[in-house]
Amino acid sequence: MEQVILTNMCMVSDGCGNVLMQRRLDPNWPGLVFPGGHVEPGESFVDSVIREVREETGLTIRHPVLCGVKQFYTEEGSRYIVLLFRANEYAGELHSSAEGEALWVSRKSLDVRECAPGFELMLKVFEDDAVSEIFYDGEAHFF
Repeated sequence: MEQVILTNMCMVSDGCGNVLMQRRLDPNWPGLVFPGGHVEPGESFVDSVIREVREETGLTIRHPVLCGVKQFYTEEGSRYIVLLFRANEYAGELHSSAEGEALWVSRKSLDVRECAPGFELMLKVFEDDAVSEIFYDGEAHFF
């Protein structure tokens, strides 16, 4: 049986051209990314992304929409699946967490060099409705 790790990530837009980013502190994947994290056992995918965004940024998103999937295999052979969501409705006050600094960044001025490795490829899934999956097997494949 295949071992699967389920996670999520959400592109939150403020309606003024800005996206919510997190400057990750994790040395294994540092840089700017959208907030997200692991799906807990028994938790729905939507509930998990709402919880993760709230824990990491202080904002409670509403009506997140699944826009795609990223997947790859870990060194241990587990399939790692990242459910990619978009949201543009939220409430609360922005704050950072132990995961990293939370900040609004102009999408047009987002410098992908500051982003975590491979994040620029994920942007295609978040922003192009014709692309719903990125699969890594040594190289990136879009579907």
